[in-house]
Amino acid sequence: MTKGIFIFLFIITFFINTSAQKDTLSYLFMGHTYQYHTPGDKVDSRIEKMDLGTYDGIWLGGDVCSESLMSYSTLAYIDSIFDLKKQTTMWALGNHDTRNGNWVWLEEITGKKTYYTTHYKGITYIVLNTNLTPYDCEQLNDQYKIIVDVCDSIKNSSHLVLLMHHGIWAGVPGLPPPSTYAQSNLVYYNFNCYSEGSTFVNEIYPRLVEVKNRGIEVLCILGDMGAKKIDIESDDGIHFLGTGLSRSYYTDPEERKKAAPDWAIVFKHVPTNSWLEWEFVDFDEFTGYTYE
Repeated sequence: MTKGIFIFLFIITFFINTSAQKDTLSYLFMGHTYQYHTPGDKVDSRIEKMDLGTYDGIWLGGDVCSESLMSYSTLAYIDSIFDLKKQTTMWALGNHDTRNGNWVWLEEITGKKTYYTTHYKGITYIVLNTNLTPYDCEQLNDQYKIIVDVCDSIKNSSHLVLLMHHGIWAGVPGLPPPSTYAQSNLVYYNFNCYSEGSTFVNEIYPRLVEVKNRGIEVLCILGDMGAKKIDIESDDGIHFLGTGLSRSYYTDPEERKKAAPDWAIVFKHVPTNSWLEWEFVDFDEFTGYTYE
């Protein structure tokens, strides 16, 4: 190879790599993010110090504060950190987020329901509210209809991402029981009021497999986890991910240092070639947290 050709190829490669970097989007997933204290109106102190504006999207797996909707001021505080109105800020509500009611506050401040679907840069998202029960059939059935409609009609997407809080994956082929990794195991959680057997594995998972078989990658991500991580592909090729934070439980620095590491997930997305990859990051190292 002559020197001129080598230089030419180097320049072409440089511009290709530079262009790819410019086209790469990044998303951050965090679950179980609350700071363990009373009155439960703060997120993990490590998050407060982060520059979340460097990410193109923030995906929240629920339990953002331990009493997220007890007061409107707490919700306003959460909004100031995560910019809840932004399309790419997605919050799958946890039990700590919903147990005080006041869901209408969230809908007012975000302009979104507590469950919804959206599309961004070639990826379709479904944000689930797994706190809904048959006591609220109207919303439960509406959420179910959204899932069915998306799975039936999705075409121009490279990926389908479902965000949820609770461990509802019992019985999925190739996955261990949620009790082995999640803080919840809702074996009998039903997605509609039409059937007592409308569990995730019976009613939702087969539809996701159909989507996968049409050439669209499917990711299910849950946030009701602390100091654990899961990254497993089911027997049918569906990706199941989950993780969370829990070191804020430890107020003693020595106990905290000995505790299992917290994890978050960083996603890299290049829409131009439908590329999406992810990496689990040790949250202390990731945020630069140091022990006194």
